[in-house]
Amino acid sequence: LQGHEEEEILEGIPVRRDGKTRAWVTAMYGCDNFCSYCIVPYVRGREKSRRPEEIYQEFRSLVEAGYKEITLLGQNVNSYGKGLEEGVNFSSLLRSLDEIDGDYRIRFMTSHPKDASKELFDVMAHSRHIPHYIHLPFQSGNDRVLREMNRKYDREKYLSLIRYAREVMPDISFTSDVIVGFPGETYAEFQDTLSLIREVEFTNLFTFIYSPREGTRAARMPDPVTYGEKTKWFAELLETQEEIAVRRSKRMVGTNERVLVEDRNQKSGLLSGRTGGSHTVEFSGEDALIGNFAEITVTDARGFQLHGELIR
Repeated sequence: LQGHEEEEILEGIPVRRDGKTRAWVTAMYGCDNFCSYCIVPYVRGREKSRRPEEIYQEFRSLVEAGYKEITLLGQNVNSYGKGLEEGVNFSSLLRSLDEIDGDYRIRFMTSHPKDASKELFDVMAHSRHIPHYIHLPFQSGNDRVLREMNRKYDREKYLSLIRYAREVMPDISFTSDVIVGFPGETYAEFQDTLSLIREVEFTNLFTFIYSPREGTRAARMPDPVTYGEKTKWFAELLETQEEIAVRRSKRMVGTNERVLVEDRNQKSGLLSGRTGGSHTVEFSGEDALIGNFAEITVTDARGFQLHGELIR
């Protein structure tokens, strides 16, 4: 199981840096959403955005230092700017950062569907440095469960965002978070989650079996489905997503991709890099490529693992 946890940081300091390749910069703290299963608003407080000029200066210094991938962090990064005197939103922040010259990528997480907008996707579509990729957690494909989760959007709202994003970026790649076995969820409602997964065809999913967090509203809800039954649903979800991932990977054979070379796989001996759409590709090459961008052609897809050849 995989998830995302942002670290608390001091003002003006990136969350962390990974060698000279990747850096993380916090855009905002806290959360105002109060999803019924989540403890974050209680332990990290309400949303507070950093001033845009501070983010801009920190971001530019990282570009100038040679970092190739810089990720903006926020528990709900799409709501950036609320309460700031500057009158900026997340889309305008991205637009200003994208104007900084250099050879780098901008990533961001985590996005909340209730605050994702057409403006955001338009900025991504016309940017120089933002890959056509977004992590957009949907958690459940069933409207009743979403209401119980207090997610503040429904299935159609989520799918309408997906459709618009694909309209302006046909090559966009989506990843998401999913909770299986939320209190009171039925197997029929879980099937709505599977149907949404099939419709969207995510590149990857971060999947969780529901676990109660003391102090949250969900922890007090009746939860009649056994953990054993939930694990069966979970296995069904993983099988569904793996079929999709394999199918998507096969469609990429023959395409040219720009990858950020991250390391060398000690088992295979091949270099490993990540495309803008967050696909991992392995290929032959020299160590000097590590930490830099490389152009490769995808030559094979073994399961959801891509293999390629270096163009330059």
